[in-house]
Amino acid sequence: MAETFVVEQKPLLAILASMQPICSKRTTLDATASILFNAGPRELILKSTDLEISLQSSYPTKGSSLNDTQSFLVNGKRLFDIVKELDGEITCTLSKSQLSLTSGSIRLALNVKDSQEFPPFPERIENLMQLESRFLLDLLDKVAFLIPQNNANPALNGLYLEINDKHLVMTTTDGHCLAQLETDRYKLDTPHNWLLPRRAVLELKKILESASDENVFLGTCGNQLVFSGETFNFFTKLLVNPFPEYKAILDKKGFMPATIDRSGLVKTLRRSSCLLSGQFIATTFGFKDNNVDVTMHNKEVGKLEERLTVGELQSEGLDIRFYAPYLLSGLNVFSEDTVRFYLQSPAKPIIFETTEHSKFNLIYLVMPVSPTAMQS
Repeated sequence: MAETFVVEQKPLLAILASMQPICSKRTTLDATASILFNAGPRELILKSTDLEISLQSSYPTKGSSLNDTQSFLVNGKRLFDIVKELDGEITCTLSKSQLSLTSGSIRLALNVKDSQEFPPFPERIENLMQLESRFLLDLLDKVAFLIPQNNANPALNGLYLEINDKHLVMTTTDGHCLAQLETDRYKLDTPHNWLLPRRAVLELKKILESASDENVFLGTCGNQLVFSGETFNFFTKLLVNPFPEYKAILDKKGFMPATIDRSGLVKTLRRSSCLLSGQFIATTFGFKDNNVDVTMHNKEVGKLEERLTVGELQSEGLDIRFYAPYLLSGLNVFSEDTVRFYLQSPAKPIIFETTEHSKFNLIYLVMPVSPTAMQS
């Protein structure tokens, strides 16, 4: 006798959508293109993995005739495409080799596979701490933009997360710039550090954006990191490459503090970027007498000359060259009208820093462009 359970189209579609980046990724196993269904009397649990990241989501069912949990595999993309075209309640009927979906007068059937083909799924989560979902998402938004996709140094293709008895720190770098967030809102007596792959960070952001959970738990599962809500568990393997030693470059000893209007600087940087025409040409920043003269000359396109007011700077004259898009990408994550920065010499980085409502400290560092790099 066929067994049935009923789900709502919208929440099921949301779960299937969150699993599409996972089940659509090619792996060495054909079964990872499928989603594992564990359908029980009161709950439907779906699992998807590409052997690097994994997602488990649960949803309460109704009208179930199941007495025991039934496990089977369904092609993830095909199921998503079908459910997307249905509405309202969906009655799922399971037979030995097929899953039938009935919505109103519509009835479709998909072949199912044996759940034994699915690779082992992470289990036994050890929760370490609870995080506010919106706050965690805000932290990730401030630093994730800088993670490169395919840097030659594998350690740069991730987000470095450190937690100790003083603070939680997130650091990203592409080799030219560095972004770092520090907050004392979350601490652990035992220090931990993990290097999360770029792809896992981006998928976690999507989950947090759509999830209704006020809090999530951060935990471990073997050699994987886990973020858990009431209805989901997101697992990710970690990068094993050592993250670069970065603390020395953030030392501001001997640097001069200054402030500048962020909006004005951003607009200047945008105009400078407009003249690049796809070329790596540095913009010169001449700091003197509480002003900065910004100049950029592209022989093929034109030139820019602007002057901006700088506050608190004590310098008789300092010329530094930066690639405008590097500065611009980081300043876009700051929210203050006036941003503080630090300078020392043409060979040292510029360091922007802010504290937002005492919630966290944000640092963005950009290395200068050397004359050699400009000539090449």
